[in-house]
Amino acid sequence: MKAIGYAVKGGVEVLTDLELPMPEPGPRDLRVAVKAVSVNPVDVKRRRHEDPSEHPQPRILGYDAAGVVEAVGSAVTLFKPGDEVFYAGAMDRPGTNAEFHLVDERIVGPKPATLSFAEAAALPLTSITAWEMLFDRMKVPRGLLQPHGTLLVLNGAGGVGSMLIQLASRLTGLTVIATASRPESAEWVRKLGAQHVADHSKPIDEALRAIGFSGVDYIGAITSTPGSAASLARALNPQGHITLIDNFDDSIAPFKPKSITVSWEMMFTRSLFQTADMDAQHRLLKEVSAQVDAGVLHTTLTHVVGPLTVANLRLAHERIETGRAIGKTVLEGFER
Repeated sequence: MKAIGYAVKGGVEVLTDLELPMPEPGPRDLRVAVKAVSVNPVDVKRRRHEDPSEHPQPRILGYDAAGVVEAVGSAVTLFKPGDEVFYAGAMDRPGTNAEFHLVDERIVGPKPATLSFAEAAALPLTSITAWEMLFDRMKVPRGLLQPHGTLLVLNGAGGVGSMLIQLASRLTGLTVIATASRPESAEWVRKLGAQHVADHSKPIDEALRAIGFSGVDYIGAITSTPGSAASLARALNPQGHITLIDNFDDSIAPFKPKSITVSWEMMFTRSLFQTADMDAQHRLLKEVSAQVDAGVLHTTLTHVVGPLTVANLRLAHERIETGRAIGKTVLEGFER
């Protein structure tokens, strides 16, 4: 089968064509014929910093995928061949930048029927991350639509931010504030449901005061700037909660006087550690799919580069590396 991977870490030039044997599913695996993939910041980070040269095979990147189940393992109960699915994969297995891909059924959801494969491929990783941030880490009540505090979404126009805004504004009673610094990104986050926009080109506590807020109850820190701990602590109300995704090298001591809860979100935790509740991601994606088909949630696809080729994948990685991408970048199909 065709695939794209890399054998040494580096710039986009290390991405190269591969020809690999057809993978055989394990007991809980689906073998998916991949129809579309999206590119996430984690793809770029791993390509830059993680060197697979000590391993016998090049590393295949890619997490988000939408496709059709082509074969199933002996213990699979949730899906059958022919089912259309979408998912975000696992960090410790080969990625989705391939014609066929193996994935554990417990982290797979049914593709939204109302979306194309490209539109669906934009959603899984960011939906899982945003959902787990909001409902698993911050424990915000889902479906409780009466006023329930304020949420600040840092980098609201990115992939995770775009889903976090939608989930919070449609499924909770939170007042949603998103950060953006350009007119086009401010327009995007408002369209998704942010009620207020703060300018993240200045310290965040100052940006909040500029739009009339003295503090917020929750911060979804999708990105963070070194040295920002003090301003983030000032931006939070006493007994607030901040959830981080990136590494955070600052001391968290500034959060102590306000008894602020600090948590991390890593959507690969369940699959990496084979947790007892690993199938929560199947249920989560099933719910997201239903909400999409009901018109409550929407795809965050903004750019289709073209089919999955080395040249196009390099372009997609470069687009992510600018740090200015709005929504999600997708590649659809393979050139024959």
